[in-house]
Amino acid sequence: MKTEPHGQSPCGEHADIYLEPTWFLDSDSPGTRAFAMRAVGDAKSETDKAVRLYYAVRDGIWYSPYALTLDPKGYKASSVAASRSAFCVQKAILLAASARALGIRGRVGFADVRNHLATDKLLARMGTDIFVFHGYAELCIEGRWLKATPVFNRSLCDRFGVRALEFDGRSDAVFHPFDGQGRRHMEYLRDRGSFADFPYDEMVSAFTEAYPHLLESGPPRGRDDIFEPG
Repeated sequence: MKTEPHGQSPCGEHADIYLEPTWFLDSDSPGTRAFAMRAVGDAKSETDKAVRLYYAVRDGIWYSPYALTLDPKGYKASSVAASRSAFCVQKAILLAASARALGIRGRVGFADVRNHLATDKLLARMGTDIFVFHGYAELCIEGRWLKATPVFNRSLCDRFGVRALEFDGRSDAVFHPFDGQGRRHMEYLRDRGSFADFPYDEMVSAFTEAYPHLLESGPPRGRDDIFEPG
């Protein structure tokens, strides 16, 4: 059954769990805190801080699907903050953890999506246009959970000829079903839910089932220039 993740639900009575640091969402680490403080600058309101965090993650770290790893350390927010490139799950973890570092409740959510505009090289490597366990962040702003998807940096979107996904801190930022030319872009297939901590084992299980050949082949050989930082 096709589904699109929904945000804008009340944060609830037990939302303080989404402020606590975890091993993956290490919001108390110097690296994560420094990233968050640099990102927000002189912003004062919760909404303005969340928006600045979003763009710092979206554009400050280049998106690359080839950053996928099974090393748990690759999913620590502080590690992602120090990286030049990352894929959706890692970027979502950094956004949620950075929000917690600033006293904004954050969590991570996951969905399976079909990418209608994936490159030929990426399709050949993945063996499918379905990307399981796509990651996004959810931030509690003014009492409501909002979806924030800080995945494709603007410069990458310009290369693809698609609209960059914007976030205003008032409504969800989820993938566009079509690009600016009317081509099919992203299609949500399955909502896997939201989590206070990164469900590493669940992700590995999903990847093992969907991409056994990928996990056996190791790091990609050669380049896919569209995903190389410019």
